[in-house]
Amino acid sequence: MAEAFFDYLRSKLAFDEQQLSQLKPHLKTRHVEKGQQLLRVGEVCLYSSFVLEGCLRSYVIDAKGKEHIIQFAPENWWISEQISFFKKEPAIYYIDAIEATDFVALDSAFFEELNRVVPHMQQMLNDLQLNSLRSFQKRLISHLSETGEQRYLGFIKTYPSLSLRLPQWMIASFLGLTPESLSRIRKELQDK
Repeated sequence: MAEAFFDYLRSKLAFDEQQLSQLKPHLKTRHVEKGQQLLRVGEVCLYSSFVLEGCLRSYVIDAKGKEHIIQFAPENWWISEQISFFKKEPAIYYIDAIEATDFVALDSAFFEELNRVVPHMQQMLNDLQLNSLRSFQKRLISHLSETGEQRYLGFIKTYPSLSLRLPQWMIASFLGLTPESLSRIRKELQDK
């Protein structure tokens, strides 16, 4: 299973097999069933997850008990509560499995070993963090300035495999729409 993660690393940087073999003992692959929580609000995030198969999500629950989905992480996506992970602070959102999911759990020791084995790796990690920040910025701008239809089309572009895999209420939550509004938008797009 970890070979998919190594393929991902190879796509980002040149690794030799010796470097990868040094990292292999530090990889922890895990399996969670649909609905299983990986992180709860108030806990410290102990690892960053790279999804091999399945789908994870991060979300918050407001004072009225309504869920607001922050991110989906299907295959080949990363997910973690980064501030909690790096600063060892309590998490401000939840992470759970939408589907039965296999993932690589990468703890701080893995990243330390990665930096030791691959000295130029820090640049890739910095790029990943900047990409994550850019994604959140784009999402915020989208919620502030785009129509529901534009947000839905952006969702399909970002997560092409998920529109058929996820329940409509989850997609609506991610987009900041009601399920009824999303249904209307889908119907209007289908009629065009």
